Amino acid sequence: MNGGRAASVIPGTSEAPVRYDVEDGVATVCIDRPAQRNALSLAVCERLLEIWDDVESNDAVRVAIITSSDCGTFSAGMDLKEAAKVRAETGKDMLQLLRDPFHERMRRVSKPIIAAMTGHFTAGGMVLAANSDLRVGMQGTRGGISESKVGRGSPWGVPMLWMLPQPFLLELMFTGEMIPIERFHQLGFVNYVEADPDAVRARARELARAIAANAPLTIWAAKKSVGAAMDLGCEQGLQAAKRFHERVYASQDAIEGPRAFAEKRAPRWIGA
Repeated sequence: MNGGRAASVIPGTSEAPVRYDVEDGVATVCIDRPAQRNALSLAVCERLLEIWDDVESNDAVRVAIITSSDCGTFSAGMDLKEAAKVRAETGKDMLQLLRDPFHERMRRVSKPIIAAMTGHFTAGGMVLAANSDLRVGMQGTRGGISESKVGRGSPWGVPMLWMLPQPFLLELMFTGEMIPIERFHQLGFVNYVEADPDAVRARARELARAIAANAPLTIWAAKKSVGAAMDLGCEQGLQAAKRFHERVYASQDAIEGPRAFAEKRAPRWIGA
């Protein structure tokens, strides 16, 4: 793995307000639209799709953090002003113009994704949170699924049934109300709640560094196994997990780890 800093250049919508860089195995993705409460425009959504492709294929990336510029809101979701303009000009729903309207590519990334949420999160902001593997939030913020208040929908919320109790998830969907982040933390949806934006990002970087230092194949198999269990159920998920880990146990890293421990040195992972 390239341990230094790598600027990623992706053709296409590279001028969209999403910053992306890779350093020491950690990719940082930052939505940079504070004046619009980090709302998800067409350009932002297309750029994120490109970035997740790069995170997946880039050998310099072990783990990714998604965050946003400080404005009190992690992301307010779809840019409703742009959506109204698109409807007026084309007669189409904005989702029809997106290649990945529900950010499913993000869910399929095989590397861990950490959401560093430095503000409120709702609608598309909740999508980004739910599609992450770990979540760090900020004290005094709220989260919700606000689609019922604006006549939209939340099919993307179904996987959250494996992350939150059904009554609470339905409360979010039915009421559209914003719920204090402490409730999400109590229910295990949010891993950590920090005092301010800098502390949120610091905690996310701490988690990312810990993950990046570990055996990449083991991390890959862990994420694949949990995802398989969500899709297949307990018994079939276990069998799938065992198949994923065959690659881990047969790897050079499985030899390197015990050897490094015996030699009292840091392991040198090759991801194979």
